[in-house]
Amino acid sequence: MAKLMYLEASPRKERSSSIAVAQEFLKSYAAAHPGDAIETVDLWSFPLPEFDGAAINAKYNVMHGLPHSAAEEVAWKEVRAVFTHFSAADKYVFSLPMWNFGIPYKLKHFFDVIVQPGLAFNFSPETGYTGLVTNKPAALIYARGGEYSSNAASKAADLQIAYMELILGFIGFTQFHSIVVEPTLSAPEQSKATVAAAKAQAARLAAEF
Repeated sequence: MAKLMYLEASPRKERSSSIAVAQEFLKSYAAAHPGDAIETVDLWSFPLPEFDGAAINAKYNVMHGLPHSAAEEVAWKEVRAVFTHFSAADKYVFSLPMWNFGIPYKLKHFFDVIVQPGLAFNFSPETGYTGLVTNKPAALIYARGGEYSSNAASKAADLQIAYMELILGFIGFTQFHSIVVEPTLSAPEQSKATVAAAKAQAARLAAEF
């Protein structure tokens, strides 16, 4: 039995296009993989520790092989707990809207906590950085108000897909399956058709995921 983790980054819930498409994915996935477990992580209610001074000092002590102070040990224990929870899954689905050309800050906070040395990646002077979260596929459902896939100028402003593939690739992901829901800020009928087409794509992907 595999475990699928769904990470939800929009606070808009029933008004969210990314969530609507993700829910279609999950419904189809459950039908096609009845023995698998599905966990939803709503990043707007999931408890994340602050990545503060104690946590960042703990990170650099790990990188330099130095011991932790008592406060740093507490902070690093919280970081390890979030990463361990994340890494226990076999497959991942992320749904996220575009915010200011990038990703919502709750999702950025999540990555700031889990992307840590000795957990998500290793570093050596000889080989550089090596991602440790490997052999796990990721389905990425992006929603954006405008059309960012139409030309070179708009693609240059798309820091949403670029960041997700960069950060996930850095920690070891190589299998990306993207569904782009755009434009969502259009006439109601066009927007509805856009979401419907993305739902159909999600259902097809989920059956094979």
